[in-house]
Amino acid sequence: MDWQQLRNALKVADAIKYGEFDLSQGGTSEYYIDKYLFETNPDCLELIAEAFAERIRPAEGPRTTRLAGVALGGVPLATATSVELGLPYVIARKQRKAHGLGNQIEGALEPDDKVIVLEDITTTGQSAIEAVEVLREAGAVVDEVFVVVDREEGATANLAAQDVELRSLLTASKLLDSGHQ
Repeated sequence: MDWQQLRNALKVADAIKYGEFDLSQGGTSEYYIDKYLFETNPDCLELIAEAFAERIRPAEGPRTTRLAGVALGGVPLATATSVELGLPYVIARKQRKAHGLGNQIEGALEPDDKVIVLEDITTTGQSAIEAVEVLREAGAVVDEVFVVVDREEGATANLAAQDVELRSLLTASKLLDSGHQ
C-alpha cells in the first residue's frame, strides 16, 4: 500500500479538518486529524493494519514478539494489526487504573518481549514516550514506534532521544492539501 492510498482514504472518511484547533500537547493548529473518524471506519482501519503489517512483518527472523497500543487511540490499531500479523498485543495506559487490578499494562507481557508500539497521531511524541517508558519498566524491549500520521513537530527527535525510532505511514506534509500547509 502506498501513502497516497491511505491519504485518500483518510480524506474520504472526512478525518482532516481545517480551522483553529487546540492540541492535546498544547498549542494550536490550523488543521486537525480526527483519529476517531479513521479508526472507526473499517476501510481505513483495514488499510492501516495492512500497512503496519507490511512494515512489521519480518523478512528474516522475528522482529517483534508483541505489539502495544497506546490507550485509547492506539488500541484499535493494535487490535487490527494483531489480527493481520497473528501477534499478541498489550494496551499501555498513561496511568494505572483506579479500579480492578490497577493495571497500567493490559494483556500478557513477558520479560524481554520485543514490542513495537502503535500510535495514531504524534506531534511531540510525548504519549508514545510515556508508553515506551511503561513497557520498558515492565521489562519489554522497545525501540520502534509506528504511527499513522506524524505531524512533524518534534516527535522524531524526542523519540530518538529515548533510543526509539519513529516510523510513520504518513507525514503531515504528505497528508495535507498544498493550500492548507
